[in-house]
Amino acid sequence: MKKNWEEKFKEKIKERKQKFSTSSGIKVDRFYTADDLSKDVDSKNSLPGEFPFVRGVQPTMYRGRYWTMRQYAGFGSAKDTNNRFKSLLDKGQTGLSVAFDLPTQMGYDSDHMISKGEVGKVGVAIDSLEDMEILLEGIPLDKVSTSMTINATASMLLAMYMIAAEKQGVGPEQIMGTIQNDLLKEFIARGTYAFPPEPSVKLTVDIMEYCKDNIPKWNPISVSGYHIREAGSTAVQELAFMLADAIEYLEIAKSRNIDVQKICQRVSFFFAVHNNFFEEIAKYRAARRIWSNILRKQFKITDDNSCKFRVHSQTGGVTLTAQQPLNNVVRVSMQALAAVLGGTQSLHTNSFDEALGLPTEDSATIALRTQQIIAYESEVADSIDPLAGSYYIENLTDEIEKKVYDYLEIIKQKGGMIKCIEDTYIQGEIENSAFDFQIELEKKDRTVVGVNDFKAEQEKPMPIQEIDPMLEKDQVERLRSLRERRDSSLVDKCLADLENAANKNENLMPYIVDAVRAYCTIGEMTMSLEKVYGRFKGV
Repeated sequence: MKKNWEEKFKEKIKERKQKFSTSSGIKVDRFYTADDLSKDVDSKNSLPGEFPFVRGVQPTMYRGRYWTMRQYAGFGSAKDTNNRFKSLLDKGQTGLSVAFDLPTQMGYDSDHMISKGEVGKVGVAIDSLEDMEILLEGIPLDKVSTSMTINATASMLLAMYMIAAEKQGVGPEQIMGTIQNDLLKEFIARGTYAFPPEPSVKLTVDIMEYCKDNIPKWNPISVSGYHIREAGSTAVQELAFMLADAIEYLEIAKSRNIDVQKICQRVSFFFAVHNNFFEEIAKYRAARRIWSNILRKQFKITDDNSCKFRVHSQTGGVTLTAQQPLNNVVRVSMQALAAVLGGTQSLHTNSFDEALGLPTEDSATIALRTQQIIAYESEVADSIDPLAGSYYIENLTDEIEKKVYDYLEIIKQKGGMIKCIEDTYIQGEIENSAFDFQIELEKKDRTVVGVNDFKAEQEKPMPIQEIDPMLEKDQVERLRSLRERRDSSLVDKCLADLENAANKNENLMPYIVDAVRAYCTIGEMTMSLEKVYGRFKGV
């Protein structure tokens, strides 16, 4: 059929460029027909809610309920962020997502010399349980689920959240949410680590085991492709490296005789959504098929519910431009629509001003309204997996799947994900992709509106979210006051017990919970573990 078409129109075929491909280098044909589909497409995809879940992890998907609208927020003090949370919930947000400042992420207290100038700047400053209590004051924790983008100190923040909820009368069996807790990707792409890879991953699995037994509604890990993509990877690399990380965690859990099938019921993932609309949609469909089949074949998981690829999504921060920032409203809308058509379980939409600074309340509201308009006005959520059967989408899904399996085989042959990170293979692949993308921009093989084409001679300055200049001083003063008021002998005992447990290679979560109850700070707990593990300085 295609050959006949090409012969018929060979004198009239004129195209913008010689080669068309997705961001992952998958060739894009002029059009697709039934001949481009795999012959077993129906059996490979099944129906919604059925293994391997290509068409959705729930039988009715958004016909049952919309995805969770979970806007990422956090800046300044715990009180500032608490106010922003309440504002977003009042405007119809259905889940919380917490951004922490860099000291909190890396295990430093606000009064540490390395924290100077960073307190409350890219997220909320949390030093102790006292700050977490302020952050969550007046939030119905038995009704609202909370996602926390935290990794190196995830164990400590989870313990703080659990205990703050207890103080509100909400038990561990009632709280719902997710901690990112994906340390391997920190060594690949993000850099907010504290300890070397092996003890970091050990802590990750400690949390997974603890949640399985104590916090049943909590997702103990959100394996993150998002930051891999933000570092410059392609969509295929994002998915492949994310899944390779997840496999590594499960292999370690399996070696510790932890019930992997039960853990998998609460494993979740985190995608970036970029501008290649159809490739992004196909990425979700391929991810569900690959993950479910890996669990069934490699880990012998028999429970269908444990094989579901459940994913939170965030529109691509790195795609936002400081030039003509209002254009970002369109980018975010397009990316959000791709996530919905792909079948995400929850979604954060970036604010248009995030290339300039933290979102203002007005820009954060527009970002939330973007999701609400897609949900309530576009009606795209009325049909489950509406693009299934599209010749192009089905072909893209298959091509992504093949390329991901190729990467997974390479990683396996090289000795697994930790070995590949130590040998900088993964980092090198991402750097090469980022370099190729930059060259495309400079050659104008790829256009970014307002950046390398369609530029504006003059731009109207945008309002920027201001951070209280007294914030750091106030935070340090509160921390000093806390240290004076708490039981110092109990603090010393809890920190000594934590260090001793690390030396004995025990599960550290019970000791961290005790330390948090005693109002030990994040910096103090991190220092106790540093005595055993050391602090990682970079590959």
